[in-house]
Amino acid sequence: MSIPVVDFGAYSLSKEDVTEEQMHKLSQELKTAFTQVGFVYLKHTGITEEEVDRVMAVSKTFFLQADEAKRPFSRTNFAVSPNHGWVSVETERLNPRRPGDLKEAFNISSFHPDIKWPPAIKAFQEIQTSFFHRCKELSLRVLRVMAHSLGLDPEVFLSAHRFIGTGENGTTLRSLYYPPINHETVKEGQLRCGEHSDYGSITLLFQSSGGLQVRTRSGEFITPSKVPGAVLINIADLMQRWTSDEFVSVLHRVLLPPAGDSSGRQSLAFFVQPDDEALITCCDGSNKYPPVTGGGYLNQRLKASYEQN
Repeated sequence: MSIPVVDFGAYSLSKEDVTEEQMHKLSQELKTAFTQVGFVYLKHTGITEEEVDRVMAVSKTFFLQADEAKRPFSRTNFAVSPNHGWVSVETERLNPRRPGDLKEAFNISSFHPDIKWPPAIKAFQEIQTSFFHRCKELSLRVLRVMAHSLGLDPEVFLSAHRFIGTGENGTTLRSLYYPPINHETVKEGQLRCGEHSDYGSITLLFQSSGGLQVRTRSGEFITPSKVPGAVLINIADLMQRWTSDEFVSVLHRVLLPPAGDSSGRQSLAFFVQPDDEALITCCDGSNKYPPVTGGGYLNQRLKASYEQN
């Protein structure tokens, strides 16, 4: 099994709209990917490699600072947005059966004026904010195609994501840094990122190098081929509930590099969440899953990831 590659050029960010024929084609391709695999590569989205490189460069400048310089921007330091900010190495454990993940992150989930941004990193706030909004616009287009693929009114998904970028929605742009590994100090069973599935609607992922593995429906892990310039998009758990398991959210992980490989790794993940007060019910009208609010579900999952440490 491989991850499908879909040309999204007909509905890229440079296009005002998409024709009915183009929408039908995209819908069929995304439906196949999301019902059979749970992941898809989208190429020609309008988000360029240069944009991605800028965000990774400014993020790496932050991560390479001493921990003392990063600590004032720690996650939970911001009362207006508890998930915003820096997460240190081994703080998060996405697979509770493994030691803490060998990664650090900077979460951007709020643009509230009380949020403080790293002053020593030139253009950090500007570059991250711009990329957040680019990812938001692409996500809304993908959600529209997804609704069309299921024969739904686009508003079924779009109306639950109206407040992305505000305090009423938990969508997060996460810059991830996986530092070089000293294999002699790695704990038994430790990975750069343990096996997990994502929490919300969909995730957009941009990677600098390999290491990611995705579990297939048959239970084996595969390493996706790299598709230059493409964004990797996957279904998250709440979307699987929302669609009564028609779209599938699958486990994925990030392995350690081979012994002797001292390189670091970077990625950017845009975790799309429904609005905090959006009530998510099975869109086929069934009661396969009980109703849950977007914010309630997200808080439950975040608590599980952090408090076990």
